[in-house]
Amino acid sequence: MSSSISRGLFTLVGLCVLLPGSQAEAPEEINVLHRDHEHHKYMVCNNILYSAIDLAFNLYQEPASWLKTSNVLLSPMSIVAAIAMLSLGTKGDTHMEILEGLKFNLREMPEEHIHQCFQFLLHILQTPEHQLQLTIGSGLFVSDSVMILKQFLQDVKKLYHSEVISISFGNLILAGEQISSYVEKESHGEIVDLITDLEEDTELILVNYISFHGKWTVQFPAEHTAEEDFYIDKDTVIRVPMINRLDVFLLGRDEELSSWVLVQHAVGDVMAFFILPDPGKMQELEKGLTQEHLDKILGTISERSARIHFPRLTISATYDLRSILSTLGITKIFSNEADLSGVTEVASIKLSAAVHKAMLTIDDKRIEAEWATDLDDSAWAKALTVKFNRPFLLFIQEENTNMLLFMGKVLNPKQH
Repeated sequence: MSSSISRGLFTLVGLCVLLPGSQAEAPEEINVLHRDHEHHKYMVCNNILYSAIDLAFNLYQEPASWLKTSNVLLSPMSIVAAIAMLSLGTKGDTHMEILEGLKFNLREMPEEHIHQCFQFLLHILQTPEHQLQLTIGSGLFVSDSVMILKQFLQDVKKLYHSEVISISFGNLILAGEQISSYVEKESHGEIVDLITDLEEDTELILVNYISFHGKWTVQFPAEHTAEEDFYIDKDTVIRVPMINRLDVFLLGRDEELSSWVLVQHAVGDVMAFFILPDPGKMQELEKGLTQEHLDKILGTISERSARIHFPRLTISATYDLRSILSTLGITKIFSNEADLSGVTEVASIKLSAAVHKAMLTIDDKRIEAEWATDLDDSAWAKALTVKFNRPFLLFIQEENTNMLLFMGKVLNPKQH
């Protein structure tokens, strides 16, 4: 069991029981009750979270298999939430295929519970007090020749904080520009030119986007930033800006997968895991890494004095989800067999495209706190050096819920 889930359990155990007839709570008591209520919801929604985490490695494998020279970056939670939202408009075999593909067992959880949990989790991620520099959202664009059901419009907005927008696909270039303009506005300018090409006979498009600007909660003494070699592969070396820091880090070694694991905390209750395999061991790492093994690795993490070389990082990736979802068995919604009668009753339509874009920036400039250490000179002299100067994996996780916000592979730090 992860530490964040354990903390949630201990909080639940310590809840006070309110007796009938008690006096009105003081403001500070109300805040405590609000936090306790949120912890309870976290626990109730654990089955949804675990389903998404289980899917994460499946979602990653598809783009990783055909992107041999490009960075891989996607948001498992954002993708699962977007497809769950789309399921609100499906019926019959199309509906069941989506829920089964997303590993939601309706014998164990009512469908209403699934959507209510996503409503809660998406709300939590975007509350100002959470301090997450995160933009996350989805939008459905439907041909203006289609009459959209009022209930579907209401459910998408209420449960997933999203919109269903009627649009003319008569001019595909103009339609693409309108969709891209909508996403740019909703992402506060972070995501631009999302749609560059639309197919003929487009009827329905799903766009899903997420952007995160991570800021470390701990300030490390930065000796310098300098251009250093980054080894993309044995034949390709590039020069990248590399931050060089000597301090105490949360660092561990996984001998089974021949990798170093660095953990960093970011503002907004976020943990970042960077996994650096030994030269030539990336495929072995990707094949051997599972959620269970990741949990095992985390048990070996400890504070260690080290000199870390880490590239400045801003990466992004865009995917047509059709091929990724097909690995989960979700195909009918893209075919003429699609049943989207929960979206409209007067037309037979299918999902023409599903686009996912993820952006990640790690900012080392704005820091919130100092990490004081008591190491003497001899300890510093023994500090090991770990250089993230070759491809590595990354995971970005929200600590309270264990939501896997991002999963990816950095092959080239300069490829944005």
